[in-house]
Amino acid sequence: MKKVTLFATVVTASMLAGGVTAYTIGQVASNDTRTYTPAAFGEQAGNHFTSYEADKYPDLTYAAENAVKGVVNIEVTKEVKSSRNSRFGGGGGFDPFFEFFGIPQGSFEQPQQPQQQRGGGSGVIISPDGYIVTNNHVVEDASEVKVTLNDNRTFTAKVIGTDPTTDVALVKIDATDLPNIPFGESDALRLGEWVLAIGSPYGLQSTVTAGIISAKARNLDIIPSQFRIESFIQTDAAVNPGNSGGALVNTRGELVGINTVIKSPTGSFAGYSFAVPTSIVKKVVVDLKEYGVVQRAMLGVTFQEINDAFIEQRGKETGINEKGGVYVVEVDPEGAAHAAGIRKGDVIIGIQELSIDNSSKLLEEIAKHRPNDKVTVKIKRGSDVKQMEVVLRNKSGNTGIVKSDVVAAIDALGGQFADISDRARKELKINGGVQVVAISGDGVLAQARIRTGYIITAINDRPVRSITDLNRITSKIESIDGIYPDGRAVSYSIVGK
Repeated sequence: MKKVTLFATVVTASMLAGGVTAYTIGQVASNDTRTYTPAAFGEQAGNHFTSYEADKYPDLTYAAENAVKGVVNIEVTKEVKSSRNSRFGGGGGFDPFFEFFGIPQGSFEQPQQPQQQRGGGSGVIISPDGYIVTNNHVVEDASEVKVTLNDNRTFTAKVIGTDPTTDVALVKIDATDLPNIPFGESDALRLGEWVLAIGSPYGLQSTVTAGIISAKARNLDIIPSQFRIESFIQTDAAVNPGNSGGALVNTRGELVGINTVIKSPTGSFAGYSFAVPTSIVKKVVVDLKEYGVVQRAMLGVTFQEINDAFIEQRGKETGINEKGGVYVVEVDPEGAAHAAGIRKGDVIIGIQELSIDNSSKLLEEIAKHRPNDKVTVKIKRGSDVKQMEVVLRNKSGNTGIVKSDVVAAIDALGGQFADISDRARKELKINGGVQVVAISGDGVLAQARIRTGYIITAINDRPVRSITDLNRITSKIESIDGIYPDGRAVSYSIVGK
């Protein structure tokens, strides 16, 4: 009589028979020496299981083994200024005590002592001669950038250019014949497609994780720039601190995104990560390499995505009761859209051959172009559908190339801004203005010790009525006029900036 061993569940055996995985299943005799192939397994188990077909499962080894060679570890050193206020013995900053007695801020501060701060991330080699793409937040304000290759060679890198609006940066090392990752088409990615994230999480260089495309064209409102462009690829490939600037590649080993951010309540991976698509990265990299600054094309409109919230809040007012497209809230009278005939209240439903059903797609499509490019914009105006030929312009309102040494006032000021409301305009009896929402870095606002809440009404005696005006002022800032919310009009003279 045969001895029979019963299993409550199906168990797979770790052995290979003639290159085919063998299985021990169900109820078998302990002295049964037969090999159960996947086909036999299917026959034994019935129709409840899908048969194994090797050619229909993704093989990620090719992409991983090749792409990992083109991903680098980046270590940065930043000079951080610190100061101690002699009255409180703490950090510097605005002190109402000094203002009350009319004592200039900084009179009692000890000289600032620079301190070194170290950080890092990842980068992707995109050419054999040493050009590497990474995130702006990885190398921003770095005094030194060190790059370690997959083969452990280390180089000092030069920052070629950065773009805070997309969080993309380009650096270069002095080397040749480097393994590089070719660009793929992020627009062609499909939901559910397998991808790999490669980088240095927690300093663990050359780490590879796998996942699928979970969503496309995500807007998270996390890039700290007034003119941010967010159309992230969302994946469930594990990404952690240190992965920033690393590669997101498809199963062919092509670069489809630059890993940038995770959405997590803890700061560590909690299910989803986000990458800047190569449809944006490629254009930014070419601009930084060629001009040192991104040639940002502007449509010249402010807009709002037509979704359920829009219909609930503004559907009755606008007569719109169907989702899709973006609603034109305002049109810059000196911008590209106005010149082409686009007006407030129009709904943009397409650009070129692409259907526009959300704001991220609109931003991504415009970001692919440069000033002076012509694009076809499809709009709905009431029940009519029209196509407009639009010649895109730059931030200054013209079609010329922006030079790297030209700095718009919005960048020189160093802060975040918001157009003031009609109510504030009436209460303060001003024609317009831009309110300082936040102050960052060592820009003109910080130097002049302007406080948040201040409403800028003029720069260099030129009226400032909206954020658009801050982009058009490119001369050195010498004076700022404005008013605080309590009605105090204050003017600032800027020296040595």
